Amino acid sequence: MTSDEIKEALKQVKYPGFSRDIVSFGLVRSAALVDGTAKVSLALTTSDPKIPLHLKQEVEKCLRALPGVTATLIDVAVAPVAKAAGSSGANLGGNAPAAKTIKYAVAIASGKGGVGKSTFAVNLACALAQLLTAQGRPGRVGLMDCDIYGPSVPLMIGLEGRPLVEGDNLLPMEKHGVKVMSMGFLVDDNTPVVWRGPMIMKTIQQFVQNVKWGELDILIVDLPPGTGDAQLSLVQTLPLDGAVLVTTPQPAATNVARKGGLMFQKVNVPLLGVAENMSYFLDPSGQKHALFGEGGGQKTADSLGTALIGQVPLIQEIRAGGDAGKPVVITSPDSEAARIFRSIGENILAQLARKVIPTTA
Repeated sequence: MTSDEIKEALKQVKYPGFSRDIVSFGLVRSAALVDGTAKVSLALTTSDPKIPLHLKQEVEKCLRALPGVTATLIDVAVAPVAKAAGSSGANLGGNAPAAKTIKYAVAIASGKGGVGKSTFAVNLACALAQLLTAQGRPGRVGLMDCDIYGPSVPLMIGLEGRPLVEGDNLLPMEKHGVKVMSMGFLVDDNTPVVWRGPMIMKTIQQFVQNVKWGELDILIVDLPPGTGDAQLSLVQTLPLDGAVLVTTPQPAATNVARKGGLMFQKVNVPLLGVAENMSYFLDPSGQKHALFGEGGGQKTADSLGTALIGQVPLIQEIRAGGDAGKPVVITSPDSEAARIFRSIGENILAQLARKVIPTTA
């Protein structure tokens, strides 16, 4: 039995809380069958001691079922994890030097594509920048675009060009008081990113460890849809203090968003709430119309034991602002949409401020 055949069999072993297998995630360093002994080496980064034990047991179970295997030898190398200063989440965060200058890190996730998650993330980051600037803390918000295949944050926030390099680090670009890093700055518009899982994971790690974010009060992380490579890499690399789920009201979106919320719960990332995007259409007379149904965001929040922290209307100004690189929070700060985004930002900052950092005797 060859190394490739053993790895193919190990694709049955899923990483806890994810639908992807340990081979696709690049966690299997070597595999061989020698005189009836199946030898497998794994390498992972986690602060949860149950994860390595669980994976070792599952790998052994898988190997024992293979023909010709009479014994197993499984080596699991676990990289040490240090909590970042100011982070209290008991999660799978990695030992990222950059994270030590980031007070809070919050993921914006959806599970499903097409719900306006990146538009939401950009406007939320701008709203947070306005709130912190009003408190005398300008330049303390970061936005990390983790959508490797379809980065849209540069367009929506109005940035183009290439980031500067300082030593071994990239310097984030900045607009509207928000520091931004995205794959969109690093590839041409006509160049598709055709990468496998390990390359995606490495890029996410570099966005955390090799970007000179400076001192941030909050880093907003715009995740791609799904529960795959980017999500696993992020929770292994950056201690997340919370996640916000973005959904539209209809069941086609809320059912998938709920699964995304369950994923964060499995990896011990607290849910800060559910935001319902395109919640209603607001016509010129001010009347609300529930084009995509009603109550989906609240039902999702209830099923996950969290709160509905905001309902963003479906209005042309939000879409047009994203296409033009002029977020509605910036161009129409007194609009209802801008007020809603600031309200969500205030809610998130208040929740993070209430977090209690555990101490040990």
